[in-house]
Amino acid sequence: MLERLNQVMEQIEGHLDQSIDVAGLARTAATSEYHLRRMFSALAGMPLSEYIRRRRLTVAGAEVLAGHESLLEIAVRYGYGSGEAFARAFRVMHGVGPGEARRTGAALVAQPRLTFRLTVEGNSSMRYRVVDRPDFTVVGFKTRVPLVHSGPNQAIIDFVRGLDREALERLEKLADQEPQGIVAVCDDLDPSRAEGTELDYYHGVITTAAAPDGTTTLTVPSGAWAVFTVSGPAPEAIQTLWRDVFTQWFSSNPYRGRPGPEILRTRLSADGGEADAELWLPVEREQG
Repeated sequence: MLERLNQVMEQIEGHLDQSIDVAGLARTAATSEYHLRRMFSALAGMPLSEYIRRRRLTVAGAEVLAGHESLLEIAVRYGYGSGEAFARAFRVMHGVGPGEARRTGAALVAQPRLTFRLTVEGNSSMRYRVVDRPDFTVVGFKTRVPLVHSGPNQAIIDFVRGLDREALERLEKLADQEPQGIVAVCDDLDPSRAEGTELDYYHGVITTAAAPDGTTTLTVPSGAWAVFTVSGPAPEAIQTLWRDVFTQWFSSNPYRGRPGPEILRTRLSADGGEADAELWLPVEREQG
């Protein structure tokens, strides 16, 4: 896998001035597009699309300073439909517009090329099971929130704080299937998994009961689920679990992700410092 990931990096580097086919990158890595995006994000600390954007703007910045071509020619080469769009993206990364950078020779920001090297990991065991589930239904309160890769998701925090406590207590009593109790469900994520893209967030339960007024239902098709459990400091233990699942477990087991919601059940200690968590991910067995 390490060699294949570095082949992906080379493929990206050779196509910065062209359209990059992420499905083709996934074939190079011998995995699914979904898993490639998740694995890259876990390893690199940024979405794949963000890395490509930053590498393009790094190379474009060098060409802006060189002054051999017009700014519009550089913009078009790196996928921007107008000089204005290029200037906005350039300013976000470099803190200065391309015209000003060329006039003044301003210092620019560089995104280095990534190379993956072997480190010894996986020295601690990971607790998991794989279960087959028939169709089930999530019932709960729904909102649309931005995707946040690290740290708290303030939109989710504010949404949950705004829910009626009594309504949540009544809803929790309806839970009659695993995982029991109130769960956090993320669905309809953007395939790019880019920071700031939106997803559907459900705060609810898995139940066979009718949905109470004011709630929304999500019907989940039958399939296999990988269920991971972890205990430890909150939120570090849960964040580490997510990272290890996508950087270690998938690469060591004959499963790949499949479309479907991601479900997290969390129980916090009285002081909120410790967590027991159960993460449910939809999976399917690799062919061959």
